[in-house]
Amino acid sequence: MSTTALLTVLALAAPAAAAGPAPAAAAAPAPPAAARQAAAPPVMSVRLKDIAHVQGARDNQLTGWGVVVGLNGTGDTSEIVAEMIKSFLERMHVTIDSDDLDAKNVAVVTVSATLPAFVRPGTRIDCLVASLADAKSLQGGVLLQTPLLGADRQVYAVAQGAVSIGGFAATGAAASIQKGHPTVGRVPGGALIERAVPVTLTTDAALTICLREPDFTTAARVAEAVNTRFPKAARTVDGGTIRVAIPTERRRPEQLVPFIAQLEEVAVRPDAPARVIVNERTGTVVGGTHVRIAQVAIAHGSLVFITKESADVSQPAPLSDGESVVVPNTQLEVRDVMRRVVVLQEAPTVADVARALNALGVTPNDIVAIFQAIKRAGALPAELITM
Repeated sequence: MSTTALLTVLALAAPAAAAGPAPAAAAAPAPPAAARQAAAPPVMSVRLKDIAHVQGARDNQLTGWGVVVGLNGTGDTSEIVAEMIKSFLERMHVTIDSDDLDAKNVAVVTVSATLPAFVRPGTRIDCLVASLADAKSLQGGVLLQTPLLGADRQVYAVAQGAVSIGGFAATGAAASIQKGHPTVGRVPGGALIERAVPVTLTTDAALTICLREPDFTTAARVAEAVNTRFPKAARTVDGGTIRVAIPTERRRPEQLVPFIAQLEEVAVRPDAPARVIVNERTGTVVGGTHVRIAQVAIAHGSLVFITKESADVSQPAPLSDGESVVVPNTQLEVRDVMRRVVVLQEAPTVADVARALNALGVTPNDIVAIFQAIKRAGALPAELITM
């Protein structure tokens, strides 16, 4: 039984088309203000802290090399393990020859963590461990003390603790079972901060706000919203940067943090370019608010090739000197299935296109080709991104 694959579409609400002013003679009575607000589409506003950050308040990446012990025979078998164990034991003032080591309960791993801004020594953060060599699983392992270094090669944290992989792996003589990814795990709260990263929010009487997604329209709206809350305080530098002057009474150290907190709560209407995201694997199409498609006609058909292979046996005539021969038999059938043509009027939304594609009965594998054809026809003035 064949099933028709439905196109999953996640589309933001499209804004209503703005109508031009009507002539004075034919002008209808204006609706009440409450009715006009109810008919208008909702406008999404977000906090400034959700789309931007203050320059200087940033995270830092840490990394290191460590050893996980206590594995149940699922550790590394390469020579690098012996060298790592030898180095670790030498730090503990234990001398041993690496040729005498054959520990399958040990795995060499990379350890990484993200150091948030404003953290102080003694704070614990999570760290991620991943097998470096040929270990089969890190299940049940314990990470030994591992220094975590920053880009300046200085130690900022030390990691240690039990590894949690969120799954398991078991192997027998003739079968194996695995859940999750057993060679990557986390150590919750396993990294202890040893050194803080100095953070400088401002060197003068202004703050720099950086957008996570640079956009000229969004930057202008941020400046406008900030100026509404703090008059004449903000100005745009470029499409991703806004400078905010700190009021004189807020420049004292004890007043700066409350001012930044109020700044982060400013409501902003962010803007985004017109994009259509197509997932080829799942057939999902996501379109933004500003995506419009020109008038276009879509006809989708499928050419199906059906090939059947069979073997026939050719027998010689009775009382003859011939031999039985196997003769291949190939049956080829071609079906050209053509569905109806759907015409989309001017300025349809992605949801309209989705309904049209569902009417054509397309499969997820056809979605990418259709949208690429619409883009190539010049009817899709938006960025098409294929995942």
